[in-house]
Amino acid sequence: MKTLLQVDFPFTGPFGDDMAEAMKELAESITREPGFIWKIWTENPETNEAGGIYLFEDETSARAYLAMHTDRLKSFGVPEVNGKVFQVNEALSAIDFGPVSANH
Repeated sequence: MKTLLQVDFPFTGPFGDDMAEAMKELAESITREPGFIWKIWTENPETNEAGGIYLFEDETSARAYLAMHTDRLKSFGVPEVNGKVFQVNEALSAIDFGPVSANH
């Protein structure tokens, strides 16, 4: 079952275009993670937070990525990583144009 992963953590920047430039290699590497489908990058310069919303093929892949990503972020000095895992209701998501079908 498709699984959504929500991650956020304290982050002081860079944001916007500078973040896009600084994180390009990381973004490319994420596409090669097992079970990965897509990610929406999130950032809030006003509250000094960043993170992402990810879609994975299954819960096992999502949880494995969360564990690896948490370790990676902590190695960068991030003190706290918040991660939540949700099962996706594909039928209801399709009604509301959620990109979870094989066509997305």
